[in-house]
Amino acid sequence: MAIDRGTEYQDAEKREKIARLAPVVDVAVDQELAVAEEDNGHSEEEGGLCESSAELVCKGKDQGFFTPEDILDVLPNPELNLDAVEDILIAADVEVVDGDLPADGWEDDEPKIVEGEEPEIEIEPIVEFEHDGIDDPVRMYLREIGRVSLLSATEEVQLAMMMERGMASAYRLSQRRLSPEERAKIEQEVIKGELARQRLTEANLRLVVSVAKKYIGRGMSLLDLIQEGNIGLIRAVEKFDYRKGYKFSTYATWWIRQAITRAIADQARTIRIPVHMVETINKLIRVSRRLLQELGREPTSEEIGDEMQISPEKVREIIKVSQEPVSLETPIGEEEDSHLGDFIEDQGTLPPAEAASHQLLKEQVEDVLDSLSHRERRVLQLRFGLDDGRSRTLEEVGKEFGVTRERIRQIEAKALRKLRHPSRSKKLKDYLE
Repeated sequence: MAIDRGTEYQDAEKREKIARLAPVVDVAVDQELAVAEEDNGHSEEEGGLCESSAELVCKGKDQGFFTPEDILDVLPNPELNLDAVEDILIAADVEVVDGDLPADGWEDDEPKIVEGEEPEIEIEPIVEFEHDGIDDPVRMYLREIGRVSLLSATEEVQLAMMMERGMASAYRLSQRRLSPEERAKIEQEVIKGELARQRLTEANLRLVVSVAKKYIGRGMSLLDLIQEGNIGLIRAVEKFDYRKGYKFSTYATWWIRQAITRAIADQARTIRIPVHMVETINKLIRVSRRLLQELGREPTSEEIGDEMQISPEKVREIIKVSQEPVSLETPIGEEEDSHLGDFIEDQGTLPPAEAASHQLLKEQVEDVLDSLSHRERRVLQLRFGLDDGRSRTLEEVGKEFGVTRERIRQIEAKALRKLRHPSRSKKLKDYLE
C-alpha cells in the first residue's frame, strides 16, 4: 500500500506540474511561431497575391467574412488555382459563408462551408455548442473544428520541429541523472512538443472532412468516416518529416485515405472482404464500366479477363465475391406488406401433396405391421428405423431381444415373406410408383 500511495502521489504531482506549465508553454508556442513568421516575412505571401487579391484580403478583414461571389470575382475558376485560394483565406483569416458555391473545386483547402445557414456565423466557445440549438452532430463538429485557423507551411515546419524536440526531451527525461532545474526545463520542452502535436492535428481536421465526403455511400456514415480519417491523421502527424520539403496536407491525405479505405473494407460489409480483394473488385468495376462505354454493351467475363490479364473463371469468382447480401426482411411491393423471405422456397418442408401421401403411407405400413406378431413387428421397426429413423444392426437388435444375430436374421426374413403375401402387399403396392 505504501508503494501505491507513493506512486499515486508522484502521478498527482506530475499532473499538477503539467497543468501549471501548460498555459505558459502554450504562450511560448505562439511566440515561437510568431518569431518564425516574422523571420520569413510576409513577402512570399504578399508577393503571391495580385493587386485584386490583396484588395479582396482587405475586404475580407473589414467585413469579417467572404462570400462565394467575392472569391469568384477575383478567381473565376478557383478549382484551377487552389494555392491562390488558400493564400487568400490564410491571409484574411476569415470564413466563407453561404453555401451556394459548389464545394468540388476547393473543398480540399477550405472544407468548412456550411450550407443553408445564415450569412454570418458566430464563432462560439465549445462549451456553448450544447445549448445553441444545433441538433445535427455533423454541423456541430464542423463548427467546432472551424474555430481552428489553418497553418502556413512555415508554421507546419515549426510545429514539427517542436514535436521532434519534445520527443528528444522525453527520452532525456527517462534518464534519472538530472538536476531539478534540468528536469523542469526538459518537462517544458515535452509539453511544448505535445501542444505542437495537438495544434498540428486540430488544424488539419477539416482536411479529414473533405476526404471523408468522397467516400459517402460506401456502407459507413459520414461521422464514422471522419472518425477513421482522424485516426489516419494522427498517424500522419506521428510520421511527418518536415525535412522532405512537402506540405503536411499533401502527406496526410494518403494516410487519411488509407485509414478510411481499410475501415470500409473491414466494417462496411456484412461479410468482411480482405483489403486486397476490395481493391481488385474496384478495379474490375472500373474496367467493366470502361468496356461498357467502348463496346456499347455489357462486357463478357472473357473480355474483362483479357483486359485485367486474369482468367474468366477468376473474373466470375470476383463478381460472386462482390455480391452484397440481401436481408430476408426486405419489404416487397408498394405497400411493403410482404417481405422477400415470403417468396423463397423452403427446401426443408414437403409440398402438401407429398406430405399427405407420406402420412397415408405411414398409416398403411402400421396397419400391415399390426398383422404380424409382436416380435416380428418390433424387429422390422428396429432394423429399418421405422420409429426414429435410425436403422439397427443385427447385433444391436439381438442384444435387445437377448438372442443371436442369426436368430434375428431368421425372424426378419420370415416377417418380410409375410409382407410379400398378396393380402398385405396390395395395400402398399400403389406407393412403389
